[in-house]
Amino acid sequence: MEGIKNIYLKRFFDTTLAFFVILVLALPMLFLALLVKLTSRGPVFYWSERIGRDNRHFKMPKFRSMRVGTPAVATHLLNNPESFVTPVGSFLRKSSLDELPQLWCILKGDMSFVGPRPALFNQDDLVLLRTKSGVQKLMPGLTGLAQINGRDELPIAEKVALDAEYLRRQSLAFDATILWRTISKVVKRDGVSH
Repeated sequence: MEGIKNIYLKRFFDTTLAFFVILVLALPMLFLALLVKLTSRGPVFYWSERIGRDNRHFKMPKFRSMRVGTPAVATHLLNNPESFVTPVGSFLRKSSLDELPQLWCILKGDMSFVGPRPALFNQDDLVLLRTKSGVQKLMPGLTGLAQINGRDELPIAEKVALDAEYLRRQSLAFDATILWRTISKVVKRDGVSH
């Protein structure tokens, strides 16, 4: 019963905060959308197929930071990833502003503010390890324990270990701590490799 209550509290927290953040950041997000459109050919948003709760697929938007035609793989798997970045892409990625459209996924119920980052549809090794650890039961998040402990720099096994730790320790208080530490990391641009 306590677990169900926590799920509803977390969902209420997520939707309330997402709605508030969208209201506050509507104009800056519109400016970013114009910046993306005016500085490179292609759509404003990049929709990637991701793995959600219980390994279900969903579409996740980001402000497009890579050129049209970039292979759909994790950035660290690209040869010379910087060559695929748009003129404003590096700024969007390092500031994590490219992630703001995911607020839509939180409102929709595909994501939460805090949870494991959603795997790409082709990251079979990550999905398999998460499933073995029971992490697939969690709603994927805009940020998570792995993001505040290394982000892009962590090997997959370490990310999954941190995801499993979050599964064991999850609570609204722990989510608040992770959100606060995420804001600190984003401001310092800590742990961003591309």
